[in-house]
Formats: sequence, C-alpha cells, structure tokens
Amino acid sequence: MDGRGYGINVWTFKFLETAIIDDRKNGENFNGLYQIPPDLFVKKLTRDCIEKTITDLLKQGNLEELLNQSK
Repeated sequence: MDGRGYGINVWTFKFLETAIIDDRKNGENFNGLYQIPPDLFVKKLTRDCIEKTITDLLKQGNLEELLNQSK
C-alpha cells in the first residue's frame, strides 16, 4: 500500500432499476433514457460485499486505472 485514498460512488444493480423507474415517473434524465453511472456496481450494498469487491480489484491491478478505464 502506498497510502493513497479513494472515494467512489457505489450502486447496486437493483438501485439502477429503481433509478430508471423513478426517472420515468418524474421525467428526469429524458424519462429514464439514460443514467449517469457511479464508479462501481455491486450485488449488495454491504461492507462485506464492497470489501471483497475492492480486494479483488486490487488483485487485478491499479484501482484507479480499473475504475477509470477511459483514461
């Protein structure tokens, strides 16, 4: 570890469905046509799930590059 810290936005797959439904009802995001996504989707919004996900991502490589592949 090199001491870097990160802040990420995390959504569940279920929340994505909810956000689209809400937008269809309230007319936002062109009635649910699009969503501006978070940095990471997980199955459950629990500490255990997020820690396992981040641990796995760190094993794959640089977290910043993995979560920001457009760079």
